[in-house]
Amino acid sequence: LPTPKRTATGSIHPYWPRDLLIPTYVANNKSMSEILAFLFSISGVFLLFTWVLTGQTGTKRSPGTLRRLAVCWFAVCGFIHGVIEGWFSLYYDIIPGDQSFLSQLCEYLTPKEITVTAWLWGPFSFWAVYAFLTNKSYRFVLQLIISVGQLYGVVLYFFTEHRDGYAHSELGHPVYFWFYYVFMNVLWVVIPMVLIVDSWRHLTVSQLNFDNAMTAKTKKN
Repeated sequence: LPTPKRTATGSIHPYWPRDLLIPTYVANNKSMSEILAFLFSISGVFLLFTWVLTGQTGTKRSPGTLRRLAVCWFAVCGFIHGVIEGWFSLYYDIIPGDQSFLSQLCEYLTPKEITVTAWLWGPFSFWAVYAFLTNKSYRFVLQLIISVGQLYGVVLYFFTEHRDGYAHSELGHPVYFWFYYVFMNVLWVVIPMVLIVDSWRHLTVSQLNFDNAMTAKTKKN
């Protein structure tokens, strides 16, 4: 971990940039392993619960494994965007000194378009879960909108962080750079790109079928 930096009030914090002043900062009473265990445990519960739901949709044809995993992805995104980032957007001013689990977790976040992701992609992700579980006709439109928004947000974050010289982490640090910055954000590049292609394919087929039906109807008339 980085060497703690003493703030104006005499307290210390372990975050970047190293000269950042956080007068209200109070050291976490939970370890990083406890915080990460909390994050992955709750995410796992959302994933498992959604996986079970996707297998009990009551439709004539059960969704395939990849489709079920995509719906689980949206459930986890709903939790991360809506709950964690939502908490950050509401309580960002008291988080440095707050000892609640969510506040301690949020101390590892940066404000990368948090308000947008929390209040748009959070509810939209849960809406997408509902749409796929109930086979709504607009489900792939939702998937496309959310995925494009997520991809745009993370690409913008990567660009701005690079432009700022990686001021919010130590370049090459195994935890703060490779895990938090690279790995945890690359997921929101790779998976949305796959889902964008998937949405494109389904929407193209739907439009083609509609066009063919309209052509046949015109010829019949």
